[in-house]
Amino acid sequence: MIRPDLSLPIPETIESAHFIGIGGSGMSGLAGMFLDRGIRVSGSDRADSAALQALAARGARVHVGHDAANLADDVDTVVHTGAIWPENPEYVLAKERGLHVIHRSQALYWLIGGRRLVSVAGAHGKTTSTGMIVVALEALGGDPTFVNGGVIAQLGVSSRTGADELFVIEADESDGTFLLYDTSIALITNVDPDHLDHYGTRDAFDEAFARFANEAREAVVISADDPGARSVAARVSHENVVTFGESEGADVRVTGIRTDGPVSFTIEHDGVSVDANLAIPGAHNAINAAGAVAVLLTLGHELEPAVRAVERFEGTIRRFELHGVERGVSVYDDYAHHPTEVAAALAAARTVIGDGRIIAIQQPHTYSRTQEMYREFAEVLETYADHTVMLDVYGAREDPVPGVTGELVSGAFSDPSRVHYVPDWQEAAEYTASVAREGDYVITLGCGNVYLIIPQVLEALAKSGPAEGSGE
Repeated sequence: MIRPDLSLPIPETIESAHFIGIGGSGMSGLAGMFLDRGIRVSGSDRADSAALQALAARGARVHVGHDAANLADDVDTVVHTGAIWPENPEYVLAKERGLHVIHRSQALYWLIGGRRLVSVAGAHGKTTSTGMIVVALEALGGDPTFVNGGVIAQLGVSSRTGADELFVIEADESDGTFLLYDTSIALITNVDPDHLDHYGTRDAFDEAFARFANEAREAVVISADDPGARSVAARVSHENVVTFGESEGADVRVTGIRTDGPVSFTIEHDGVSVDANLAIPGAHNAINAAGAVAVLLTLGHELEPAVRAVERFEGTIRRFELHGVERGVSVYDDYAHHPTEVAAALAAARTVIGDGRIIAIQQPHTYSRTQEMYREFAEVLETYADHTVMLDVYGAREDPVPGVTGELVSGAFSDPSRVHYVPDWQEAAEYTASVAREGDYVITLGCGNVYLIIPQVLEALAKSGPAEGSGE
């Protein structure tokens, strides 16, 4: 992988930008916003996709496959992600030509251009929280520019150029790039230890979040419940800190959470209480909503209109997203890729599943995280899922590590009958269909490409008969 070098100069003007990895949800969104600015855009990706086709329809020059010939003579700036290799031919040629070669976070910094910025950071919940804030701002009559890590369901996009001064982003802490932005309001959803391959130590991880908070121009909104966030809060010296959560001392407090269906709860602030009902399930989303409401309060909105606006949020793509139903078995997908996220996703599913069972199809993400957290993954899956189908690791930017496979996770289950390691996807789909019965929920879990197995699962379900006594 290529680690971002945030010391590299960012060009003042850009006329023609080339995106290496243009098809990713984040990169395609940035490319679209460059087109909005009237900038010539080109780019490449490993495979064709709807994102590439949509950009091409808007006038971008897109290429399937990476090749030095893709880098046109008129390009002055190349944008890349950390997921590409240093040997990428387009990256190598850009360096040889002396072009501006910047990380996607620097391209986003250039787009923000000094606007009033709301940055959402945290190990979990930031995509949902960012989506809640954006939807709420629009419901309150605003038109913010935004860049989110996932597609907002009712808007159909992950990013958009708006007319307001306000800019809302999901800020990535994984590689430290969230420290690049000139943030006005910082929202910290939680601080769960992750990405230690970048930070080295938990102390360095916490210190980065504290710096992110202290450098916010206007306010810091931070969880009062999460132990990691409380640890970071102790390091924060900002004069305007707003806390949220179920804790008794939270400034924006959540009480009475009910999860027997789409989550409902009460939000209290300054002696005023407002009942809330979300369109999405899960107790964790009540907490996410409280954080979003707290941000809206710092932006000057009143409590009740803020709550009503957040209620409009319908979710993000790849967050407990239904893909189909075959012979009474519902097949969902969720982006969860950390033990805490997996627990939250499966707990939310449990609140709406009724008498059915949960069959998780887990794709561990990155070798470093799997090696560090395989026991935690096994414990969470065994606790919250009735049965788990374990795939192999999605390496993303990392090289394979000997012995670190999906079998490492499955081998940590205390009850081996609750898990089945199947590295072959077709076999995994057929096995899932063989054990699923009417009323069950199948949920794919991971932020890699695990969702691509869903058509195979639905087809296998359609072809197979009802399971007889499976899982009993």
